[in-house]
Amino acid sequence: MAESLLKRPVLQPQIVTRSPYTVEAPDAPKVDGETIPRRHPSAKHKLVEQPEPGVATVYDVLRRSARKFGKASALGSRKALHTHTETKQVQDGQGGIIEKKWTYYELSDYTYISFLDLEQRALRTGAAMRKLGVQQNDRIEIYAATSAFWFTVAHGASSQSITIVTAYDTLGEEGLSHSLKQTSAKAIFVDPALLPRVIKALEDAKDVLSIIYNEDNAQSIEPKHVDALTKKCPHVSLYSFSEFLATAVEAADPVPPSADDLACIMYTSGSTGAPKGVLLKHRNVIAALAGVNAVIEQHMAPGERLLAYLPLAHIIEFVFENAALYWGGVMGYGNPRTLTDQSVRKCLGDIRAFKPSVMVGVPAVWESVKKGVVNKVGASGSLKSNLFWGAMAAKQSLIYWGLPGAKVLDYLVFNKIKEATGGNLRVVLNGGGAIAEGTLRFISFAICPMLNGYGLTETAGMGAINDPLAWTSANIGCVPASVEVKLVDVPELNYLTSDDPPTGEIWIRGAAVIDGYLDNPEENAKAFQDGWFKTGDIGLFDDTGSLKIIDRKKNLVKTLNGEYIALEKLESLYRSAPIVNNICVYASPDHAKPVAVVQPAPSALRKIAKQLGEGDASHEALCNSDKVRAAVRTEVQMAGKQSGLQGIELVHDVVLSEEEWTPQNGLVTNAQKLNRRAVVERFKKQIDSVYQAGGA
Repeated sequence: MAESLLKRPVLQPQIVTRSPYTVEAPDAPKVDGETIPRRHPSAKHKLVEQPEPGVATVYDVLRRSARKFGKASALGSRKALHTHTETKQVQDGQGGIIEKKWTYYELSDYTYISFLDLEQRALRTGAAMRKLGVQQNDRIEIYAATSAFWFTVAHGASSQSITIVTAYDTLGEEGLSHSLKQTSAKAIFVDPALLPRVIKALEDAKDVLSIIYNEDNAQSIEPKHVDALTKKCPHVSLYSFSEFLATAVEAADPVPPSADDLACIMYTSGSTGAPKGVLLKHRNVIAALAGVNAVIEQHMAPGERLLAYLPLAHIIEFVFENAALYWGGVMGYGNPRTLTDQSVRKCLGDIRAFKPSVMVGVPAVWESVKKGVVNKVGASGSLKSNLFWGAMAAKQSLIYWGLPGAKVLDYLVFNKIKEATGGNLRVVLNGGGAIAEGTLRFISFAICPMLNGYGLTETAGMGAINDPLAWTSANIGCVPASVEVKLVDVPELNYLTSDDPPTGEIWIRGAAVIDGYLDNPEENAKAFQDGWFKTGDIGLFDDTGSLKIIDRKKNLVKTLNGEYIALEKLESLYRSAPIVNNICVYASPDHAKPVAVVQPAPSALRKIAKQLGEGDASHEALCNSDKVRAAVRTEVQMAGKQSGLQGIELVHDVVLSEEEWTPQNGLVTNAQKLNRRAVVERFKKQIDSVYQAGGA
C-alpha cells in the first residue's frame, strides 16, 4: 500500500493512485439514461450507517468521547481582552481626504476544557433547558458565531432530545424571524451584539420565552437593549449563560434521542426566496460521520489539532466538528476576523496561536492564503522570487517522479511560508464550492496537501472527498461510504450518461440524505425521488470511478451563438488571478461573450495603479478609472487563457466593485457563496454599459 499522505511529521502530496475510487453497486439494475450507482469500495455490498455499533445519535458521540478521551483537551477558546481603534486618512471618491476607523482585537491565549468537562457542561445545559420549560422534541435556536458556547448548547439540546435550529450570525431580522416562526422555537441562544436583531424578530415570533446570551467575550448586553426587550416583549426572560446554567441546581436525567429524532433544522443559505429548513435527523448526521470516517479516520489521531472558525450553521463545519469530537481531536475556536496576525493587535492571530494540524476552508479562504504568499514572494525581490518559483517547479517534479529531495526544498524554501499558518498543518480540506486546480496545487505543494470535498446540506455534507492515500488535483475523489451516487441524463444541456466518460446530473442516496424540507411539499417534490436527492450539479465519473463536478444546471447560460457557458467553472478559474478578490461572471443571451464583475484585491489594484501613474488615487477612484479597468480586464483575460479558456469563455470586459462583498451587504451568502442575483442587480447599469460599448 502507498505510504499515507498524512504520515507524521513531514507530509508531501503523493502522486499515487488507489483504483478504483468507487465501484458499481452489484445489486443495482441498469436503467436507461442513468449510470449504475457507485459506492465506496468498502461499502460495495452495503452502505454504512454508523461509525461503530452503539453510536447512533449525536448524544452517543458525546458520551463515547467523554469515556474514551476523558481529561484530554477537547475545546480551546480565546477571550477578547481589548479592542484597538486605529484612524487612517484615505481619499474619498472625489479625491478629498477623509478619516476612517478600523477596529482590531487583542486576544488572550487559548484555554482548554476536557472531554469530560464538555460532557458535564452539555448535560447541565440540557438540564437548564428543561428547567426553563423546554421539553423533548421542542426546538431552540442558536443565533451566534462559531464557538465553544455554540457547540455546548447543541450537545446540551441533544442530551434532552431537543432539536436545535441554526441561524447564521449574519442573518438579518427577516430571515431570523422566518426561522423562529416556522420552527416555533421556544428559546434563543445568542451573541450579545445580535440582541437588537432578535428583539425586532420577536415581534412576529411569539413562541420564544427565553433568551440566553454568550458572555465569553468582551462584549456585554447594553442596558438600552435590555430595556427595549422588556418593553416590547415583557413575557421573554433574559439570562446570561452562567445565570442560565445556575437554574439547573440538580442535573436532570438525560432523555437520550433515538436515531429517527430530529437533531437539527439547518437553514440553507440560498440566494433567492426564503431559506429552506433542512430536516437533519440524528441518523443523517451519524451517517455523515460514518461516511467520511471510512475515508480518513485512519489518518486522524487523538490530539489532532483542528481549527474551527467556519459557521457552525453550515453543514461542513457541523459535521467536521462532530467528527473531530469522535476522533478525539482538539478543536481551537477562531474567527474569520482574527485568523491572521494582521487582523489583531498585541497578540498572535488564531492560526499561529493555535497551530492547527488540520484546517477546513472555503475557496475564498484558500485564494486569500495563496495571494498573501504570492504577494510576499513578489515583494522579496527577483532573486528570492525566482528561487521560490524554481523550488515550486522542482518539488512538483520530484514528487511526480517519486524522487527524493522534497524535504530539502521544504527546509530551504517553504518552511518559512508554513510558519504563517502555524507551522503544524498536515492536511487541509476545501469545501463549500469549486476551487481552481492551480490554487489547490499551490497550497498542496507550498504548505500541505489539500483534500477537495463535495456535499450539500440535504446530504449532510456527503457527496465525494479525496482519499488521502490517492491525492489528486484533477477530481474530488471517492464517494463516502454512507451514500451512493449516480448520474442522470440532462438531454437539454447535452450531458449524457452514454458519453465517454459518462456525464449527467448528480443524484445522491443513502442514510445521510434527508427525507425533506420543513413544511415545503413543493420543493420536496422537485428535489427528492425514491430516496434520491437531485443535486442540480453536473458531474462525470472518470476512468478510475472518481467524481468530478463540471457544471451546475441553473448556472449554465446559453449565449447569442447558442453555446452554453458554465458560470461557476469560469469563476473558479478567474478567481485565481492575483487581481481578483471575488468575481461574478454574467452572460447575456443577447451577446456572444460574458462580462465579469470583479471585486479587486486592494494591494494588486494599487500595484496596477502605480504602473499607470495613478498610485495616489483612492480605491474608489481606481475602480471608476477606465484606464485601470482596462488593465484589470487584460489581467483577467490573461488568467483565463493560462487556464485553457478560449473563445466564448473569455470575458469581453469587466466591471470593478468599490465595496467588499460580504453577507452584510448581501453580495455573498452567509456561507460565503456568491449571491449571483444580488451582484447582477447591483451592477446591472455598469454591465449594460460595457456590453453597449460593443464587440461582445
